[in-house]
Amino acid sequence: MKLKGINNSSKKTIHAIKHAFAELLEEKGAINNITVTELVKRADLTRGAFYSHYDSIYDVAQEIESDLQEIAFSNIKKVSSMNDMYDFIDLMFNYLKDNEELYRKLMQSNDPIMFINRLSKKFSHVFSEIIAAKNEEQEINIHFYISGTFSLLVKYYRNEISYSLDTIRDYLKELITILFL
Repeated sequence: MKLKGINNSSKKTIHAIKHAFAELLEEKGAINNITVTELVKRADLTRGAFYSHYDSIYDVAQEIESDLQEIAFSNIKKVSSMNDMYDFIDLMFNYLKDNEELYRKLMQSNDPIMFINRLSKKFSHVFSEIIAAKNEEQEINIHFYISGTFSLLVKYYRNEISYSLDTIRDYLKELITILFL
């Protein structure tokens, strides 16, 4: 992202770009099928407005990925107990609910799967540190938990399962207690 000081107008422009990007990604199936021309037309913006915030379509995808990582990893650093982990799960699911439309559209394409894989690896590493995994069984539980979590979320956003985000969140909180306490 180019601009450092973001005013309300810039926030609205960025929001419009991200949502137009998600819609086009859902329709086109891959990032490389989206053009800036299509995106600005969909967002009802000028090319100049787009280029004042981003250098390319790929920068938009990178920023959406960075947004989720920023909220996740800035808050997971505060986790020092199981109660903190429950709060973290609540925080993440509130974020996912607030941005449900965006992530639902993004997950219709296969491009976000690479993002999910990168995020999953980072979460597994951080989670191993938090749990202080001492043996192979704990490491397996961590990978099972993280991979299962992301798989459920992708299936949810692709409408492949009928569970609500609240149901998934509650299940994950229960499962964390079973696996790690």
